[in-house]
Amino acid sequence: MILTRTLCFAIAALSSYAALAYRLCQVGRSWRDSAYRALVATLLLQCLTFTMGAVAMGGGSLLGVGNLAILVMHVSAVAFCVSAQIILLRWATDTEEVVRRVRSWVVTGVALGVLLIALFFIADGPGRPASDFNTGSGRPLVLTYLLVFIVSQAVPCVTIFRQCGPYARMTDKASLRQALRLLSVSAVILFLYCACRTVNILTAAWGIDIGVWQVAASVFSAAGIVVLSLSLTISSWEASAAKLLEWVRSYRSYRALYPLWRDLYEASPDIVLEPSGSAAVSDLNYRLHRRVIEIRDGWRDLRPYIDRSAAPAPAPGTEEPGTSSEYRQAYAEATQIRRALHAKRTGTVPVHSKDAGDFDDRDPDNFTAEVAWLAQVASVYRKIG
Repeated sequence: MILTRTLCFAIAALSSYAALAYRLCQVGRSWRDSAYRALVATLLLQCLTFTMGAVAMGGGSLLGVGNLAILVMHVSAVAFCVSAQIILLRWATDTEEVVRRVRSWVVTGVALGVLLIALFFIADGPGRPASDFNTGSGRPLVLTYLLVFIVSQAVPCVTIFRQCGPYARMTDKASLRQALRLLSVSAVILFLYCACRTVNILTAAWGIDIGVWQVAASVFSAAGIVVLSLSLTISSWEASAAKLLEWVRSYRSYRALYPLWRDLYEASPDIVLEPSGSAAVSDLNYRLHRRVIEIRDGWRDLRPYIDRSAAPAPAPGTEEPGTSSEYRQAYAEATQIRRALHAKRTGTVPVHSKDAGDFDDRDPDNFTAEVAWLAQVASVYRKIG
């Protein structure tokens, strides 16, 4: 259980520092933006929370004061939640009402911080074992301190979740809508952390041992912080991530088409428009377009050798579930191509060849659909080889 908690803490801390480092890389062009400065402040507080958590896990004192790292961790967590709420308000709109609500949240955060500090020292926080601040150990003042801290975390989760939906419908920016959706998900997960932490505290106070279920709070905390870190940075990396995913899909299609292209090229070398390797790997879109065109040209060169008298069908039970019609068509095309290649190599022209016209069976109206269709034909072609 200790290992699981440590691992969850490490995941949350790494995601926090990664999000901060990523945002700091944009400081040159964004520092004048007040929303950016608020975002960096939020991530700094998030990192401070986990830094103090690491110090607290190591035991000992901070600046000569026992359990001071725990107090700083809790106070910075309160400031972090308030700062996240302020970011949400700034994302929504920039009206006088928002300015008033931002001041209200700042005052509330300061009051909660002062209350936690007061309760900490009144409860003799520096002189207590660090474990008391994990469960409360039945001490009324420590229990009060911990429950105030949990409430300070749960309330922003509820307000953020309630506001994200309407704010997402108000904005015209797709990236901001995605960020707000992720923020609402993180609010739900972190609220579950608060609920689990409350259960841990109260069951310990009542002398009830819930065993391994105590670790649920750590799991929800780590998951919530990871999703929150993503929501606070998605607007700047979503476009790049989409381009990367598109490149990966194109590369997979490019590789999937290779066996079919290779055999067609060997049968008709003139289909190659440019020497191999003339286009850079980074220009994959061009290379994929070129490969599709060359496959189509090689396919046309085979038309005099394609026997259309009977369409081959796959053996019973070999159709892919859910796509039997398309699979049968892809199987027929792949089989006819393989037979046509053999006929061309041996110089045998079928009696019922199709040597004119275009593609009657399948002619997609867009490039994406054409790549998907040719990839399916190439996949079947490779399997029957």
